[in-house]
Amino acid sequence: MKLSNILLVSFFLSLFGGMAQESNDVSVTKALELMGSRFEITVVAPNEDIGYINIDEAVSEIKRIEKMISSWDENSETSLINRNAGIKPVKVSKELFSLIDRAVRVSEITDGAFDITYASADKIWRFDGSMSRMPSHDEITQSVTKIGYDRIKLDNENQTVFLTQVGMKIGFGAIGKGYAADKAKELLVSKQVKAGIINASGDLTTWGTKADGGNWMVGISNPLDKSKVFSWLPVVESSVATSGNYEKYVVFQGKKYSHIIDPRTGYPTSGVNSVSIFAKKVELCDALATAVFVMGRDTGLHMINQLDGVEAVVVDSENKIHKSSGVVFEQNQ
Repeated sequence: MKLSNILLVSFFLSLFGGMAQESNDVSVTKALELMGSRFEITVVAPNEDIGYINIDEAVSEIKRIEKMISSWDENSETSLINRNAGIKPVKVSKELFSLIDRAVRVSEITDGAFDITYASADKIWRFDGSMSRMPSHDEITQSVTKIGYDRIKLDNENQTVFLTQVGMKIGFGAIGKGYAADKAKELLVSKQVKAGIINASGDLTTWGTKADGGNWMVGISNPLDKSKVFSWLPVVESSVATSGNYEKYVVFQGKKYSHIIDPRTGYPTSGVNSVSIFAKKVELCDALATAVFVMGRDTGLHMINQLDGVEAVVVDSENKIHKSSGVVFEQNQ
């Protein structure tokens, strides 16, 4: 089903209720640091005690996912794959194999604009204020020589993953939080938690309705002025993720360079301020938000229009709004 009434995009998210109805349920929320990011988990439960138990179960699931996909944990399956790059295939769990397989499929449909082997890139760009010069063309070209999703060899029969070049790495920075949110939601739904929202640093997924019967709502604000909400969007049994360049960037000779790098060239992207993707799974939203940012407005939106159940809103570098075919604008004055 195509989504509609999608407005403008930003990292600013506000939740509020409507369509109030009588209910003895309560809304329980907990914010905490997970996977190096801020997670906020809200559930609708019969009482606070049960709600906090539900949230603790979700947190345990997110930590389990982190243990599997972390490239910082030397004992994780992901680290084992990376250590054996160019050496031998590594047998992994069915869950990780499937996650990598889906990531490769997204790479294929985006022509490499999304690529989990971007973790192999030399870190020549820094967006913490420490860069004093523009990298040379040779440095940039050299930085991406180990990137290439087509060099991830997946053996379905033996359930193995092989990175064919020494020094290659995979990383889940662009989809890990989204996947963890999806899995936490899946767990809670399986335990008959009737409703909730999992917000992974602005990438969120919802199910059910609020305790008062209202829809979960996202406030969509101007990327250049987050205090101004253009309109409100109901997120019903769905997910949303945003990528933006207005918080992390460097400027050389008056030109702004985004922290979102094209894995195919090593150069920062340009022409887009932010991208929001709306789809059923946050994992897919995460991956496609990055991909559309890299592909650019026209190519990215053309690609989104070919996908069922996916919508996008793009704000270009002139702060003009563009949308995929299923989006209808109704912004506040």
